[in-house]
Order: sequence, then C-alpha cells, then structure tokens
Amino acid sequence: MKLKGRTICSGKAEGEILKTTQGISFYGGVNGDTGIVEQEGHELKGKSIAGKILVFPEGKGSTVGSYILYRLKKNGKAPAAIVNAKCETIVAVGCIIAEIPCIDSIEIGKLETGMHAKVDAEKAAIETE
Repeated sequence: MKLKGRTICSGKAEGEILKTTQGISFYGGVNGDTGIVEQEGHELKGKSIAGKILVFPEGKGSTVGSYILYRLKKNGKAPAAIVNAKCETIVAVGCIIAEIPCIDSIEIGKLETGMHAKVDAEKAAIETE
C-alpha cells in the first residue's frame, strides 16, 4: 500500500511503524535521553520511539518540543521518520532542525503498529509491505 501526502522535511527512512491515535507532546511526554514515552495516560507510555516510523495524528504542547526532537536526534534516540495526519509547527520545526524525515496529510487510519514501512519524504509518500 502506498499513501501520498505532503513533505514537511525531506529524507528517507525505513523501519517498523509505531502508531498512536493520540497526539504527542514531546516536551514532558518523551524522555529526550532515552526516547521512551513517559506521558501519563498515553497509549505509548513505556515504549521507545527510537528508530521507529512514528505515526500520530498531530503534535501538541510547548514549543520546547522542537528541541526535544533535536535532543533525541543528538542522543541517537529519534524516530527514523514522523508521519502525521496534520503536522503542526512544533513537530515541523523539530523535524527540520533534527533532520528527521516528516510527511503529513496521510490517512493514518490505514497504518498499524508493527507494519514495515518506507518513507520517502521527497516524494511525500509512505509505502508498507
């Protein structure tokens, strides 16, 4: 299956999808040193986003979240790519400064945790096997 959307930050990545139907606040919600989701009540609490194709509807929270994405990248714990239904400014800036491939305007309901995917942000596409 191939889904097309809009490029937020160019790049390519391949890996396992980790999906949530909840928004993610990187500041206070994700540990910048470990890549573990720590937000209480979040369906990904306790899971690592490191190296995953992270799929979620949209980001939320403080602008500091952009710098948490950058910190994750510097610590080798960033997602391989981010796929959103709607990418908002915090995630967009974080992906750009951390050079994390990112696309949005994707029907994320068609993607599931555990699927293997290739993201080609230059072509604004995600392809699953």
